[in-house]
Amino acid sequence: MNLFSVRRGALYCEDVAVEGLARKHGTPLYVYSKRTFASHFTQLDRALEGVSHLICYAVKANSTLAVIRTFADLGSGFDIVSGGELHRVIAAGGDPGKVVFAGVGKTETEIAFALRSGILFFSVESAPELERISAVAGRLKKTARFSVRVNPHVDAETHKHITTGMHASKFGLEFPAALALYRRARTMRHVEAVGVQMHIGSQITTARPYQRALDRLLGFVQEMRRIGIRPQYVDMGGGMGIIYRDETPLTPVAFAAAVLPRLRRFGTTVVIEPGRFVVGSGGILVTQVQYVKKTSTKTFVIVDAAMNDLIRPVLYGAYHGIVPTVRRAGRGMTADVVGPVCESSDFFAEARALPAVQPGDHLALLSAGAYGFSMASNYNSRPRAAEVMVDGRTARLIRRRETFEDLTRLEK
Repeated sequence: MNLFSVRRGALYCEDVAVEGLARKHGTPLYVYSKRTFASHFTQLDRALEGVSHLICYAVKANSTLAVIRTFADLGSGFDIVSGGELHRVIAAGGDPGKVVFAGVGKTETEIAFALRSGILFFSVESAPELERISAVAGRLKKTARFSVRVNPHVDAETHKHITTGMHASKFGLEFPAALALYRRARTMRHVEAVGVQMHIGSQITTARPYQRALDRLLGFVQEMRRIGIRPQYVDMGGGMGIIYRDETPLTPVAFAAAVLPRLRRFGTTVVIEPGRFVVGSGGILVTQVQYVKKTSTKTFVIVDAAMNDLIRPVLYGAYHGIVPTVRRAGRGMTADVVGPVCESSDFFAEARALPAVQPGDHLALLSAGAYGFSMASNYNSRPRAAEVMVDGRTARLIRRRETFEDLTRLEK
């Protein structure tokens, strides 16, 4: 579900015409629907009412302050993977006491920042990491709460670059190694085991991978209890998928029906870390057509957005729907939609059927709310896009467009 709609041939975000936003703020432009974000979070929260739970929004999906603040106001926790993301959560008014800190390469500086901030727990991914956390906690005279990220060796049935729960992945530990680490932690004065964590992948559209992973995780938790470790939290990660093209992802109700019977068996507070699910379909990237170029073999629609603004099509071969902000009369076309960056891989669509377009028209790339701006770069010295948040009939600029001066501000 999202609150983008076509009215009388024009694209709207909630009750605001997207064409007007493009003319006012320029392009490339990210446009977000605040009510879509809130609705997805609330639906998932209600669906999980049958078990004690904490939703921790995955900040990596979209780390803009106004987006984080939207979830903080709803009582969300946060899943982070860097000190910078923790800084953003705090700056946006999020509660660090509801933060879980994942990632395989935490630095001493990041660990100290997290401990001073009072996060809920670290998700530990290796024995050397736990040793480092213990040492930093000792220097700060604190006790670091942690879970171990386990690797249940379950295929998430998704793209290989976003499958994270197999033994060949850099993430997590196999069950025997994880159990040995929990035992080892008993000899460390400055750490406390409070949970166990897993995350098997992203853009998961069926219940099967979650069910298999939870069954394996339950067996591991029983092993933990047999050696006297009683987790307060079971963190099942995130990864719920959305519609980009013709997928049929799980609704919150269907997801809850599939996993709640298993989650109740743990007898703990469940942590879930959705990112894409709550923000993905709630954002679009608006771009302006610069040229329509015809060759002997192809037609190219050249736009002012590029792979530095939205890298998913290049990185994952990802599909994003493309629609005009205002539909014009005329014959449609089949074209490659490409950007101005100096790479042959700078494209948003290949051989895509499009309505009639001409230079000056605006196009919207759909389902761009997740892993869009958060993965943007300044490649080719391109300033990053502006971002707008729509709430009903109100549209607010939440990040101004970067300038050329911004590109060199930190250099000398």
